[in-house]
Amino acid sequence: MSRNAVLAATVSLTLLALAAPALSQTAPATRAPADAATRAGYDRADALSRSVFWTNEQQLNPMDPVAGVKLAQALRELGQFDRAAETAQGVLVVQPANVEAMLEVGRAHIARGQAFYGIAALEQAKAAAPRDWRPLSLLGVAYQQVRRPDDAKAVWNEALRLSPDNADVLTNAAIARIGEGDAPSAEILLRRAAAQPGAGLQVRQNLALALGLQGKTAEAEAILRRDLPPEAADQNLRWLAARMQPGQTPSPVLTEASPTARTWSSLQGG
Repeated sequence: MSRNAVLAATVSLTLLALAAPALSQTAPATRAPADAATRAGYDRADALSRSVFWTNEQQLNPMDPVAGVKLAQALRELGQFDRAAETAQGVLVVQPANVEAMLEVGRAHIARGQAFYGIAALEQAKAAAPRDWRPLSLLGVAYQQVRRPDDAKAVWNEALRLSPDNADVLTNAAIARIGEGDAPSAEILLRRAAAQPGAGLQVRQNLALALGLQGKTAEAEAILRRDLPPEAADQNLRWLAARMQPGQTPSPVLTEASPTARTWSSLQGG
């Protein structure tokens, strides 16, 4: 090899060596999925933050069932019910026996007002987890939505055998009673639910509704004024008074337990 050729080869190797660090600095680093502590931290975040986080996690690993279920839950809470159902259904393609995904499929279809399409997944969850009250509670809501009230009552009774005095199940059953015009029996169930540790605000709001629909306005008002700002309590009381007029049919209020429950605001708006 000539002296000039050796010199050219040496210069080329030197340039490559100098360029290598620059190339390594500009090459995109592959991000690893978040660790367990970071993931657990996002369980306490708002729905929008969780949807962004779990979307990124799912993009990193589309086969991650945890990311899929958590994303479906966040989307449902944001009101994106169709996307939530599709996302949860996608998890079942990867993990057909994933009970949490089955439950999310059911919740999403119930929330979008198409419970019929979630019943199969919920019945599958019931078979896969026979000691879990949650599929039974959701099935009751789904059956009620598709006008199968006897089936709804049967699964709610079964859920209460598994989890006696469960506030979610009691509230779901009570909402159905209110919808049927049976406020007295709804009151009994809601008093049991409200007495449970950790019973939420909406359980008490439903109790106030059941009381108000029976003309027990003093107790209903006391509950509303404990839980709500004065203007919100006044608005709800006016709505209740109007609903008590002859010819008016009461409608149920939604609770945390029931993805199909309607809030006071939505009831007043329509």
